[in-house]
Amino acid sequence: MKELEYPFDSDYIIKKRKSLRRMLLADGRDRLRKKIAVFGGSTTNDIVVYLELFLLDRGIEPEFYQSEYNQYWQDAMYPSEELINFSPDIVYIHTTSRNIVNYPSVSDSKEQVGEKLRTEYLKFEQIWDKITETYHCPIIQNNFEMPFYRLMGNKDCSDYRGRSNFVSRLNRLFYEYAEKNEGFYINDINFISASYGLRRWSDPSYWNMYKYAMCTEAIPEFSFNLSNIIKSVFGRNKKALALDLDNTLWGGVVGDDGVDGIQIGQETGVSQSYYEFQSYVKQLKDIGVILTICSKNDYENAIAGLNHPEGALRPEDFIIIKANWENKDRNIIETANELNIFPDAIVFADDNPAEREIVRAQVQGVAVPQMDSVENYIMNIDRSGYFEVTNFSTDDIKRNEMYKANAERAAQQASFSDYGEYLLSLDMKAVIDDFIPVYIQRITQLTNKSNQFNVTTKRYTSSEMESVYRSDEYIRLYGKLTDKFGDNGVVSVVIGKIDGVILNIDLWIMSCRVLKRDMELAMLDRLVERSRQRGIKIIRGYYYPTAKNKMVRELFKSFGFAKTDEDSDGNTVWELKTDGYANKNNVITVEDNSSLTN
Repeated sequence: MKELEYPFDSDYIIKKRKSLRRMLLADGRDRLRKKIAVFGGSTTNDIVVYLELFLLDRGIEPEFYQSEYNQYWQDAMYPSEELINFSPDIVYIHTTSRNIVNYPSVSDSKEQVGEKLRTEYLKFEQIWDKITETYHCPIIQNNFEMPFYRLMGNKDCSDYRGRSNFVSRLNRLFYEYAEKNEGFYINDINFISASYGLRRWSDPSYWNMYKYAMCTEAIPEFSFNLSNIIKSVFGRNKKALALDLDNTLWGGVVGDDGVDGIQIGQETGVSQSYYEFQSYVKQLKDIGVILTICSKNDYENAIAGLNHPEGALRPEDFIIIKANWENKDRNIIETANELNIFPDAIVFADDNPAEREIVRAQVQGVAVPQMDSVENYIMNIDRSGYFEVTNFSTDDIKRNEMYKANAERAAQQASFSDYGEYLLSLDMKAVIDDFIPVYIQRITQLTNKSNQFNVTTKRYTSSEMESVYRSDEYIRLYGKLTDKFGDNGVVSVVIGKIDGVILNIDLWIMSCRVLKRDMELAMLDRLVERSRQRGIKIIRGYYYPTAKNKMVRELFKSFGFAKTDEDSDGNTVWELKTDGYANKNNVITVEDNSSLTN
């Protein structure tokens, strides 16, 4: 919904919140349903109101539990039966500098301040540990904004007795905990409040009158930032950035002005702004964002512009370059097809408002940020939170390399008339084995990102995956695939729960990067092998249809499973007897975890 996209009008959202909610709930979208417990150190009602709007817009339908005012400690440490039964999917702790009770005084010694800091921090660590132990779900915790006054003036930030100094040290302890604990995320209100303006943000009248930790006008922006973390945790991030060229990556029109005439580099303020934007885009690539070009241009001119000596980007930074005279909505759809992703995983950045509106209208779900002036390009994309990082693995760093290798595979495939010979030519090798700690983060991440090849659409938090990893009740398999073009990383995961002689498949996912490579057959062969070793006679598979997983509707049938049940919603149950099963994979050499150390 355009009204909820950054930069939005907070006053408009405040006035129209009820009608916006009605429109969102009536749009017929297929959304994830998630339970969110909000433990507040201040009044949280309005935060929840606007958070719901932004989450609905991002494909998540939330149900909320709210603690009573300033009862965050009690709800966390001594949960009620209502809260236990609520069983949240995520817990958000909304505390601010107003909730710090052990601030130092100017008469305190260093030792006394250190003890106050430790006491304040340990109170929160106890909360986090208790929540993890009770609910095994992700936690979002605010850091602390700066106090709204400085008793010692500028020295308040450097003197150990200063409140600003104390808040900075407490924030650092929070960050250290986040570094060590999967599934724990910081909502950076220190940044948001500074960006908004601390004087307006911390207007004391809102606290004194309503126990709001910020002014009401700031709440939509605050809730939007919080929603970015939640949608990222639940796999609703964008994956690719499709960029225009002329007046987007450089100033001017390369076809008219020539390469020497475009603005990029360090010569003027405008050219520096375009260089900064290119540098920012290159950094997005470093965190795993797929870069593509979607430009009305001659291909040769596009390549020449990208090779400008003063630019930060080069043609090889892009997986797909659509520089032609086709309509951009068509190019976006073709790009999505070539990447094996849905168009709603793409962000389209173009300076031309007419092109933006055409793509927005014709390509459902694609994100189209406002690009009104080059000085605002970075802020408008960055603050939109399209690529919010909550988990970051080595596969994210290598993602663009992996997609480039896929393009090379596609080129080689065209030279083969027999597809089986093409697959053999790839010289594919896979490690398929039980989970190992080094891949748990990537495995969890894959469960929350895979939408198309995902039979049950089940998602796992880090703590839930850790529980599965430690349990003897499961057969677990991950699949890592390499070939002569490179390493695809961990691309497939299967989790089955043992029930006597039956294995119920809770999860079967695979990255779309390796579709039609017979990896699913290699995973099935190993699954049957491990099932036989555990005395399993029947493997039972389940398919639950969504708007995005139609490609695996007949997956179990293709494996040789027999359908045993189907309901009116299209949910199906399938069974395979392990006795008499013959291996199906003939093109991938499969090894186990021992090969990783050899």
